[in-house]
Amino acid sequence: MPAVGVIGPGTGSEYPGNLTPFVMVTCIVAAMGGLIFGYDIGISGGVTSMPSFLKTFFPSVYRKQQKNATNNQYCRYNSETLTLFTSSLYLAALLSSLVASTVTRKFGRKLSMLFGGLLFFSGAIINGLASAVWMLILGRLLLGFGIGFANQSVPLYLSEMAPYRYRGALNIGFQLSITVGILMASVLNYFFAKIKGGWGWRLSLGGAMVPALIITIGSLVLPDTPNSMIERSQHDEAKEKLRKVRGVHDVEDEFDDLVMASEASKKVEHPWRNLLQRKYRPQLTMAVLIPFFQQLTGINVIMFYAPVLFNTIGFGKDASLMSAVITGIVNVLSTLVSIYGVDKWGRRSLFIEGGTQMLICQAVVAACIGAKFGIDGNPGELPKWYAIVVVLFICIYVAGFAWSWGPLGWLVPSEIFPLEIRSAAQSINVSVNMIFTFAVAQVFLNMLCHMKFGLFIFFAFFVVTMTIFIYYFLPETKGIPIEEMASVWRSHWYWSRFVEDEDYVKGSLEMGKGGGQAPKSTV
Repeated sequence: MPAVGVIGPGTGSEYPGNLTPFVMVTCIVAAMGGLIFGYDIGISGGVTSMPSFLKTFFPSVYRKQQKNATNNQYCRYNSETLTLFTSSLYLAALLSSLVASTVTRKFGRKLSMLFGGLLFFSGAIINGLASAVWMLILGRLLLGFGIGFANQSVPLYLSEMAPYRYRGALNIGFQLSITVGILMASVLNYFFAKIKGGWGWRLSLGGAMVPALIITIGSLVLPDTPNSMIERSQHDEAKEKLRKVRGVHDVEDEFDDLVMASEASKKVEHPWRNLLQRKYRPQLTMAVLIPFFQQLTGINVIMFYAPVLFNTIGFGKDASLMSAVITGIVNVLSTLVSIYGVDKWGRRSLFIEGGTQMLICQAVVAACIGAKFGIDGNPGELPKWYAIVVVLFICIYVAGFAWSWGPLGWLVPSEIFPLEIRSAAQSINVSVNMIFTFAVAQVFLNMLCHMKFGLFIFFAFFVVTMTIFIYYFLPETKGIPIEEMASVWRSHWYWSRFVEDEDYVKGSLEMGKGGGQAPKSTV
């Protein structure tokens, strides 16, 4: 039996190519598509803590907060109305990601990015001008539709444009943009909340137009990927583009593999149905379980308690907004660590180290919260040193997530899919992510109110499970060309039983019947 998660030598081809300035600029512009997702994540929590916003749209919640109806910290922020306002976006993103799969496959990655930017821009305008709850909901739905298109197309675009040696670092640029978007939103919330007259929330919500414009304009000036051009039978243009992207003239081997993969993909009449084929079982498993585990790391539990603890340290009434800024800075800096190390240390090592780090920090924070907050959730006076220690472990926890499960949850699924199922499989990845983001966002505060600090144990169980899963079942994809990715499954101790070599030879002889792969291209 081969070593767990390790591929054998000589399983992938090495294509010539350099990290050209053209690729760097292109990937940086494309990665900014993550700004819209990050900005929305950061802005919604801050806006819902602004009294003027609550008074205008959710007066019952505002009255509850003003009266300080409960001293139980576990239940203080439990509001179905507010969580629905936040989580409705993810349902819209789920629906649009399914449509985006067809757009991305048939019309290219650029058009999908353009739709995402335009929809997000429209939602930002409506939310900034909102005067009724229905306008907020409509704006949130449009924001969600935009995020669905962007999350579908941007990771694929980055994986296809980047040279395989640098694919991890360039792809994580998407996650870096998400964290920058969160930080920008947190800083803006902090200052807009201080505007006299209570209309700062309009600037926060309307400010989403800026990242929307960036991805919209970017989609118009970015080149299409060679993969996408070949899919649409633009072979001559694709070869020239590949030469420009790689910075070398000799691209025949990579180009031939891309063409053969495209020919195989065109014979696949039903990519969604083909996802269920036995030979795609490893990719489908990862497309479902990685985003599932990513949302059950417990990051929402940690982020919820940050305002309470920062308030104890002395940030006063602005504690929730300031804590978001501090954790946002940690998030950005830690993502830079992932960009530096993902192609040096590998995906598996970061996954496993990050999971272990999060588990330790989660155990410490859970013990501290349980000891001081108890069952009734009334901590009384906490010593400042005690809060500082817990906040330190919160930051270490956020760092562990930001250089492991945060960025790799988008990188790994986007780089393992064969071309013939790539768009459909990416939709599965985005859809699962959005489903569980919605579910966790919707039920988390209610679960916290009933399960108390036991909720930390609930999420810790999933952290242990997902780390074990990665150790045994995820092969290392570092340094493997995206067109040769099937090699990692054929040499894996478990997945090899699903993707044996004869399956690919047989598939090439039966392309007209079911859509297999050419024997040379193991995309």
